[in-house]
Amino acid sequence: QDAFVAFHINKALVSKYLKPLQIGELAPDQPSIEPTKNEMLVKDFRELRATVERMGLLEPNQLFFFLLLAHILLLDTAAWLILFYFGTSLLPFIFSLLVLTISQVQASWLQHDLGHLSVFKKTKWNHLLHKFVMCHLIGASAKWWTLLHSQHHSKPNCFHKDPDIDMHPFLFTLGKKFSVELGIKKKKYMPYNHQHKYFFITLPPLLFPTYFHYHTFYIAYTKKYWADLAWMLTFYIRFFYTYGSLLETKTLNCLISLHRMLESSWFVWVSQMNHIPMDIDYDKNLDWMSTQLQATCNVEQSLFNDWFTGHLNFQIEHHLFPTMPRHNYWKVAPLVKSLCAKHGIEYQCKPLLTAFADIVHSLKNWGELWLDAYLHK
Repeated sequence: QDAFVAFHINKALVSKYLKPLQIGELAPDQPSIEPTKNEMLVKDFRELRATVERMGLLEPNQLFFFLLLAHILLLDTAAWLILFYFGTSLLPFIFSLLVLTISQVQASWLQHDLGHLSVFKKTKWNHLLHKFVMCHLIGASAKWWTLLHSQHHSKPNCFHKDPDIDMHPFLFTLGKKFSVELGIKKKKYMPYNHQHKYFFITLPPLLFPTYFHYHTFYIAYTKKYWADLAWMLTFYIRFFYTYGSLLETKTLNCLISLHRMLESSWFVWVSQMNHIPMDIDYDKNLDWMSTQLQATCNVEQSLFNDWFTGHLNFQIEHHLFPTMPRHNYWKVAPLVKSLCAKHGIEYQCKPLLTAFADIVHSLKNWGELWLDAYLHK
C-alpha cells in the first residue's frame, strides 16, 4: 500500500520480514480499494510516485547533507570557542548561547532527514549517522524519535493515533469537533478559553527541557535501547567536560537550560505551524494522499525559510514522500499542486508569520468553541 511504499527505501528487505505474516490474498472478484478511499486519486498518486522515481527525486545529494553537517559542527565548535577566547562575561555568554542554539536546531533538522532515511541510499548508514547526530550531538534517543515520528506520519492529526496531538485534552483542546465535545461533556482540565495566551509560556519554551528530556530517557530505558543510551551519555560527558572547564556550575546549568528552552521554542513554532491549524479528527481511513493533505500545509519558499525550517516549509511534499531528500521538495511541489487541483483538494501555502499566527488563532477559536459548549445549558 501507499504507506508501505512511502516509508521504506529497501522494500525487498522489509517484504522478506513481512512474508511470514501473509495469510492469503484477495479473491480476483474482490475490490482492492476500500469504499472510504478515492480510487482515482489513489491511481493518480501512484502514477505521480512513479514519475518522481523516474525523475530521480528520491536520490540524495550527499554533498548537500555533508555541508549541512559541516555547518552544524562549525557552529557547535564556535559556541565553545566564543567563551574560550572572549571569556564568560554576559556578552560572550549570550553570543555563545545563540550559536549553540542554532547548531542544535539545525542538528535536529538533519537528524530528521536521517531518521527518514533520506541522506544515504543504504539504510544502515542513515541509522548510524542518525545515532551520531541525534544521540551524540543532541542528547536524545534516535529510536525514541523514530517510534513517535513514524506514528505521526502514518496518521497525522488523527486523535489517539498521532502522538503529536496527545496534549489534547490535558493541556489544550484541539480541533473544532473535540473542543465542542469536551465542552458538552463539561470537562475542564485547563482554562481552554485562555489557551492561546498560556501557549506562549508552556509548549514552546518547556517541551524540550521538561517532557522530551525525560521521555526520551524513559522510552530508551524501558524499551532497552542500550546503544542509544550509551550514545546519549557521550553528549552529556562532552558537554559538561568542555563547557564545565570554562563555566561555574550555576552558569553551566543556566547555559544548558536556556539553550534547551530556545531550541524548544524554535522547534515548536516550526513543527506546529504545518499541523495545528489543520483538520484534527478521528481516523477516517482515507487514502494516503487525502490523509496527509487534510492535516498539513506549506509555508512559502525562500532561502531563509528553507534554512530556518529545515525545509519543513514543504510539509505537504515531505508527508507525501517522507524518504525524499529535502533539497528536492521544490521540484515535486508543482506536480503535487497540479494533482490537488485535478481532484479538488485544497493545497494550502502561506507566509511564515501567517503560519505562526494561525497557531494562536486556531487555539483561540477552539477555546471559544469549548467555552460556548461548556456554558450552554
